[in-house]
Parts: sequence; C-alpha cells; structure tokens
Amino acid sequence: MRVALIQLNASDDPLANLPVTQGYVNEAAESGARFVLTPEVTNCLSASRARQIEVLHHEADDPTLAALRGTAAAHGIWLLIGSLALKTDDADVRFANRSFLIDPKGEIRARYDKIHMFDVEVSETETYRESAGYRPGTKAVLANMDGTALGMTICYDLRFAALYRKLAQAGAQILTVPSAFSSVTGTAHWETLLRARAIESGAFVLAPAQTGTHGGSQGALRKTYGHAMAVAPWGEVLADGGTEPGITMVDLELAKVEDARRRIPSLQHDRPIEGP
Repeated sequence: MRVALIQLNASDDPLANLPVTQGYVNEAAESGARFVLTPEVTNCLSASRARQIEVLHHEADDPTLAALRGTAAAHGIWLLIGSLALKTDDADVRFANRSFLIDPKGEIRARYDKIHMFDVEVSETETYRESAGYRPGTKAVLANMDGTALGMTICYDLRFAALYRKLAQAGAQILTVPSAFSSVTGTAHWETLLRARAIESGAFVLAPAQTGTHGGSQGALRKTYGHAMAVAPWGEVLADGGTEPGITMVDLELAKVEDARRRIPSLQHDRPIEGP
C-alpha cells in the first residue's frame, strides 16, 4: 500500500490553509498514493479562542471537510483528515478535535474525537490547556479501510499506551497519530513514543504532522516539531518528513503486521495483576 504523509504549516485562517492542503493531497494522489493522511488541526492552528470562534464551523457546514471529501472522491483515494477543529453545540461552547476517515467515494467512513487533552506545563514559558477550548472524546475507534483495520488516535493520545493496546487487540493493523506536537516535547519524545507504540502493538504507526512557526492574527504564535513519520511493526522508522512542509511517501507491506505479532505474540499474553 502506497501511503502519503502530509506535513503542514497551518495558520489560523482556514480558507488560506485549504488550497495548500488540497494541493498536497492532489500531488500525493497523482504520485500514486492510495491512502493520504493530513495532520492534526488541518483547518486551523490557533492559540486564540476568540479567533477560533470567529473562523471555525460545525461539521455539517465546514468548508475544509466538504472540499477534502470532494478531493478524495475526485482521485478515488482513502483520505485521513488528521483532525479538524470544529464548533459543537455544547453548553460550554467548547470545540471538538475530530479526525475523519474518508473513502474513495468521498463518504465519511469513521470519526474519532481526541480523547486525551494536552493540559501541560512544558516549561515556565510554555503552557497548554487544551481542555479549556476542546471537549474530550470518550470512544476508541477502529475503522475498516478496504479490509485493513485502522485505529484512529490524535497527538497527545500517543502517551497513553492502553489506548493503542486496546486498538491492536481489536485487530488494528495501522495506527494513525496525526499531530501538532510541540517543539520541546517533540525533540525529547516524538520518535521514541511512536516507535514504542508500534513495537508494543505490532502495527504500522503513521503520524502526519504540523511543523514550524504558525502564523496567526490573534494570540501567541505556536511552534510545532514536524518530522511526520512512518514506523513499521518491528519498530523501524520507514520515513521521516523532516521540518519542511511537504509530502512523505512510503510503501507499507501489511504482511509485516502478522509477522511481527507471530514472532512476539505479546498481545495475547496479558495477565491479571494484583495490587499495588
């Protein structure tokens, strides 16, 4: 399976970001990719809730979702929209951080709302409170992509190994981790965590990413790590997109999932644990 990981430097203007994303999807499809993945918050990366309220939409009328569904259908490809920031009808006016799997007819085949919120103090000058603006999802999602089982996750989920084990034990052969990882935590942990999740799960891990310093008309500027990455079930890094926006192509041999799980069948070896 030929796969394309898209790396973006999205701003806080969804209408400006859309043609860039579409251009990369078009290019990837024309280069032979049958499965294309975009990063977290493909439509809008912003640290300003006021700006998000101004420019975001509900799922039903989101222009990025509609356009990318059309692009997938035009090329007859599977497309993972890593996530979109979307308005909800929640009383507290929090947004959803929602990933979409789009089939070759442009239909939505699966949705996943990010479960784990990035509420951290990376340093004295870098603090995140994702839960202030986004409501967490509650449900793990395993999608069927032409007979290939796809486990959907987003960014900070990567630090919660139990989610990936649950997906792998349910049959996931590919785990998706679209991200907008911070530069500090990305430098320290990104590759290590991706490889760990792949090895523990015996699955391919595909992680399209945001990269660079992100322009914005309001609020503080965000910096993300980049390095869109594909990791094999045995833990080898198959591709690393570096720090520039663009496309990283990789060919997956799905038989390697069965081989890794046969060699080390740890997914079948869970034991009851007493204590502490």
